[in-house]
Amino acid sequence: MTRHLISSADLTRHDVESILATAESMHDVQRREVKKVPTLRGRTVINFFFEDSTRTRSSFEIAGKWMSADTINLSAKGSSTSKGESLRDTAMTVDAMAVDALVIRHNASGAARQVSQWVRCSVINAGDGTHEHPTQALLDAYTLRSRMGRLDGKHVVIVGDLTHSRVFRSNVITLKTLGARVTVVAPPTLMPAGVTAWSETDGFATSWDLDAVIDGDDAVDAMMMLRVQRERMSGGYFPTAREYTVGYGLTRERLERLVRRNPDVLVMHPGPMNRGLEIAAEVADAPQSVVLDQVSAGVAVRMAVLYHLLAGESAEQLPEGAQA
Repeated sequence: MTRHLISSADLTRHDVESILATAESMHDVQRREVKKVPTLRGRTVINFFFEDSTRTRSSFEIAGKWMSADTINLSAKGSSTSKGESLRDTAMTVDAMAVDALVIRHNASGAARQVSQWVRCSVINAGDGTHEHPTQALLDAYTLRSRMGRLDGKHVVIVGDLTHSRVFRSNVITLKTLGARVTVVAPPTLMPAGVTAWSETDGFATSWDLDAVIDGDDAVDAMMMLRVQRERMSGGYFPTAREYTVGYGLTRERLERLVRRNPDVLVMHPGPMNRGLEIAAEVADAPQSVVLDQVSAGVAVRMAVLYHLLAGESAEQLPEGAQA
């Protein structure tokens, strides 16, 4: 791996598989009574979040603490950025305190890469605007592999608000890196500009018709529903919530059709969920749902990412004390 994790495109297949293999050992730590290993003792990790977060922020905090790193949480409201300080000055100020890693979430696309050019510590992109969210894609891949094994040839469908989704972008890259076949589905108003050219280059399919994909010749192995990000929408991307659900929501009836085609189909959602909008409540809680598995995987995968970035050359071996 390189010194930073900014984009899923930064990772080769070997990198991804190494992180996921390490995450398996880290997941064993979660099952212990005492969830602590000394792997990153003496290291300092700053979680700097300019946007609200529950899963990502808490999982990075838990990951650092379980690996014995000194973990500190900062928010924009509690930092000097609320007084008008620039992102550059804030990042360089934190870096001057000799921290080892800066986990950053920012509402501007490209912010994480820009910060990585200003600081000496490792930078991990925890979500930048509508650009990318690489650790979410890694934990999604980990969840799928734990149920399916290798992803080569598996058909994963990503549905919803693609225009505003950083999860979609990182997942397409990571899933293709691992050999999966990917189809993305959205209404025309939520299909990103330029996606056709990107799909032709990277070899994934696009569709405006969810039902056609569900009933098509290529059975679905995993259906990933994305949140409708109303906070990023400045206009009317669809007439009503009901109309969106009718066209693109994962309803109980659609799940039944998926299961008839493939009894082992998985349902995913990166959270937070708008129950009743992009996913029905009974589907979110169905046996096919692995939503909570994704949350659990988030800690293990983020432990693995911190390990590979901060443990130096020894990161090719599993960390001492993380064995089952």
